[in-house]
Amino acid sequence: MARLIKKRAQKAGLPPGTLVYTGEKSDRQAQITVIEYDEHNYAAKDLPAITECLILKDKPGVTWINVVGIHDLANVENLGGCLNLHPLVLEDILSTDQRPKLEDFGDYIYLVLKSLRYGDETDEIDARQISLIIGANYVLSFCEGNEDLFQPVALRIRNNLGRIRRSGADYLAYALMDLIVDNYFVILERLGETIEFLEEELVSRPLPATLQSIHKLKLDMIILRKSIWPLREVISKLQRRESPLIKEPTGIYLKDVYDHAIQVIETIETYRDMLSGMVDIYLSSMSNRLNEVMKVLTIIATIFIPLTWIAGVYGMNFKSMPELEWRYGYAVVMLSMVSIALVMLIFFKKKKWLGK
Repeated sequence: MARLIKKRAQKAGLPPGTLVYTGEKSDRQAQITVIEYDEHNYAAKDLPAITECLILKDKPGVTWINVVGIHDLANVENLGGCLNLHPLVLEDILSTDQRPKLEDFGDYIYLVLKSLRYGDETDEIDARQISLIIGANYVLSFCEGNEDLFQPVALRIRNNLGRIRRSGADYLAYALMDLIVDNYFVILERLGETIEFLEEELVSRPLPATLQSIHKLKLDMIILRKSIWPLREVISKLQRRESPLIKEPTGIYLKDVYDHAIQVIETIETYRDMLSGMVDIYLSSMSNRLNEVMKVLTIIATIFIPLTWIAGVYGMNFKSMPELEWRYGYAVVMLSMVSIALVMLIFFKKKKWLGK
């Protein structure tokens, strides 16, 4: 359960708004990309750190600042001071165990989302926090970890694909959210293939390792549900356009993301029900296998009961037993024992106690 709960002991007792990074420590330098664009112009640059205010609120076009790696507190603090962000927002950006949520501060909207990826080396689902701040003409994105999740959106802006260059900051935020939700389907497809393989294994020959795999998948479902279930409420609030920062044309696209989120949640619930049923199937299968073994042992023991009795009687070696001196006594006793065993096997077969 260590993957489900992150340590926050280092923040205990500190005043609200204290900037403490609670994620995994990293020695790598944060990657900061600044993209400024409108329908006809595009400019992008990479910065080693944020040392000046990069947002001009009255500037035309859209400015997108993407920070990959939030372990450097100075970058978050400088951006917060530039845009006069609430201290609690900066604290939430650095507290990487937040649930997906939306907070409207009037001149900007703060979003918390979860990015999921499947680690090929660890074979585990890794949940990383994504923080988005949507303003009138800017979007700030803070990504936990060192992987640039939003590279496809940056390529669309650079190559002027779709309507992203003709739209505002709200559409850029939609594009980022849509990319995050689309990656959920990649995770679900891989989990679905694993569940189908386990189902076939349960039907053919379940092993103790099968139960371990099912247990691991159930933990993965807990992580998925915790990371995705609150997303429905977040997108629903954006879709209702209660903030003037979300324009009406973007609301249609947000409805599409909402539908995808509902589909993801329903798929997760279906997988959870399937895994619960698979545990019952595994226990039933193991119980049936044990019953089959016990039935075979019981039949063998039942057959040998009369044979053991005969062997015991003639093993007493009393002097007055006439069969001891009989020339054909041994052959008759052995033939009788074989006949008894065959008769019992035929009887068990007619009763269908030996299977088909």
